[in-house]
Amino acid sequence: MLNKTLKNHNIILASKSPRRQAFFKDLGLNFEIRLKPVKEEYPPRLTHFEISNYLAQLKALPFKDELQPKDILITSDTIVWHNDTALGKPADEADAISILKSLSNATHEVITSVCFTTTDYEKTLHNITKVTFKALSDAEINYYVNTFKPFDKAGAYGIQDWIGQIAVTKIEGSYFNVMGLPVHLVYKTLNDIVDKA
Repeated sequence: MLNKTLKNHNIILASKSPRRQAFFKDLGLNFEIRLKPVKEEYPPRLTHFEISNYLAQLKALPFKDELQPKDILITSDTIVWHNDTALGKPADEADAISILKSLSNATHEVITSVCFTTTDYEKTLHNITKVTFKALSDAEINYYVNTFKPFDKAGAYGIQDWIGQIAVTKIEGSYFNVMGLPVHLVYKTLNDIVDKA
């Protein structure tokens, strides 16, 4: 359905995340993947969704000079916000274990920002999902980190993994947002962009 709406546009997904790529395929979109290296750093004054918004926009910058009139570039970033701190991807095994211990028996927020860029338009939106974990034992945390190696995931976990099945006791908001993309907002925004064209 969306693919028909966007038949005159070229959708570019600038993400190596297999989860985000799968979401785009599930939407029935024809899209291409373009990757450019970006140093994912942000000013320390930023907080909460300002961080993910900034990083999503930062990822779009290297592409701006090469966009064509029918291109729609989509960049995205996900953070976990807990105890007034942004948790990104763990640096190593010890960091992953430390992060999961901090999330144990607590509620955190998963924030995903998505930036849509064309030659004459840019819009950044974000979505917030609250996730509550049960109390995790050291054995459970160590098993998850050693087995699933969640080093490419913000907050050191993937909700679609084993840990999501055994640890999540409550979720408020979009499940897919926790996986890395608020698909409902992407769908709506792509339709809006075409309507304005």
